[in-house]
Amino acid sequence: VQLQASGGGLVQAGGSLKLSCAASGSIFTGSGMRWYRQAPEKQRELVALITSGGSTNYLDSVKGRFTISRDNAKNTAYLQMNLLKVEDTAVYYCAAFLGGVMVWGQGTQVTVSS
Repeated sequence: VQLQASGGGLVQAGGSLKLSCAASGSIFTGSGMRWYRQAPEKQRELVALITSGGSTNYLDSVKGRFTISRDNAKNTAYLQMNLLKVEDTAVYYCAAFLGGVMVWGQGTQVTVSS
């Protein structure tokens, strides 16, 4: 599986962005999908995940603002980010998790200005 993340950019605080993670390969449907982020000089943290069955979980600081979803027909996962804050600024990475193996995509930069 290869993952291609897109949708990052520069946005003002309070704005929205939607990240996409397109997967190649045939195992997307059975994979859990995750979004991580890493801000400068900080550890990478799990932002949101969605299981193959559609269950979701979120980092406390993004609950109510971010929504993770997936479209199995398009082999794509999404992260809708609303009410963005300056502290959401980071490189965002998507990852697929299946059978104990994590596959990472490249990052996409999200910058939120005040």
